Amino acid sequence: MSKKMKIRLLPNGEIQMETQGIKGKKCLDYIKVLQQLVNVKITDTQLTNEYYETESEMITTDNAHIRID
Repeated sequence: MSKKMKIRLLPNGEIQMETQGIKGKKCLDYIKVLQQLVNVKITDTQLTNEYYETESEMITTDNAHIRID
């Protein structure tokens, strides 16, 4: 799954952001990106199940497959 940041602008001026495909604490880095882009104050954070997952990476060499968690 590709990494996405969904941003919703509500009529009352509130901005909602949701990350998709970003596992673990890396999603919190995207909050910082949003803060820098639009100079906003974060008032609430709700963590999804992806926050509690780990991202694994598969490396293939000539003789072995190595999984890094």
